[in-house]
Amino acid sequence: MHRLRPSFAVTFVVLAGLVGFCPAQKVAPARAPGNAVLWTEPSDIRSRNLFFGPGGEEGQPQEPVEFQQEDTGGTSPKFTVRDAADKKWTAKLGLEAQPETAATRLLWAIGYIANENYFFTQLHIKNMPATLLRGQYLAGRGGEVPSVRLQRHPHGYKRTGKWNWRHNPFYGTREFNGLRVVMGLIGNWDLKDDNNAVLDDENGGPARYEVSDVGTAFGTSGKSYSDKASKGNRHAYHHERLVSGKTKDHVDLNFPKIPIANVFEFKWIFVFHQLRIRWVGKHIPREDAKWVGSLLAQLSPGQIRDAFRAAGYSDQEVADYTQSVISRIQELNAL
Repeated sequence: MHRLRPSFAVTFVVLAGLVGFCPAQKVAPARAPGNAVLWTEPSDIRSRNLFFGPGGEEGQPQEPVEFQQEDTGGTSPKFTVRDAADKKWTAKLGLEAQPETAATRLLWAIGYIANENYFFTQLHIKNMPATLLRGQYLAGRGGEVPSVRLQRHPHGYKRTGKWNWRHNPFYGTREFNGLRVVMGLIGNWDLKDDNNAVLDDENGGPARYEVSDVGTAFGTSGKSYSDKASKGNRHAYHHERLVSGKTKDHVDLNFPKIPIANVFEFKWIFVFHQLRIRWVGKHIPREDAKWVGSLLAQLSPGQIRDAFRAAGYSDQEVADYTQSVISRIQELNAL
């Protein structure tokens, strides 16, 4: 069986990225309907508590927490639990648990819809099974589970579907373009539609659109050879700038990068998907990028630190991530 040479593979990917993938700006902008919400204007950015996040201190899971069943969807080990207040949560283990906790708080802080989540460096889970189909080595022993994130949708909302990055009711709006910028700022490169949720209000209010899985944040700007570099790697995150180019009217982000490593591994389905989604970080209206930058600039260093403290990072990791986020916000405000 013949294998592609690396030089040919790289050429193929570059050509594929230039041919057959129409740029985002050729799609006619859509007006958001009155019965759906992507972003709500926050009047209290400077006072928002990023340590407890969207659920607040009062929304924390109430122990004891009991195992319900394993969830085999997605790539990270997950299972559902129920707490003492009879609330159902999804527990996530592995590399995505910490970055997702921090990323969710930054999204929520500036008005985007986000899940309630909390990170535990150690959590006792009743009736934890002796074995899991995935992630058994991460699950600890005797129900003492280390480094676990518990997450649930906003109170009163139920997931009823998913939304598409290109074809959605908010395409072309300032708020949608701002979301594109925030995805680049946190480096959340896994932009599958399955990671986008439509949440229906149980009381009949407007549906909410959210990016429900942001676990690939704060590492490289695209999938790397190692998951440990791609997700929650402060050194990789620090060494990448946010803005790759700009004109009078538009901005290009250094995101999401072409996953060259996957070309060599022949994971073509993922490669093609990432090529198709590259437009998310390209040709963003400059005024929209400046707008979301002005929202982020209202966050104090202390608030940003709290987002990473909530994710269980060490003092040095918190300091490094905070400085990197501030640096990217400054890039936006220098436009």
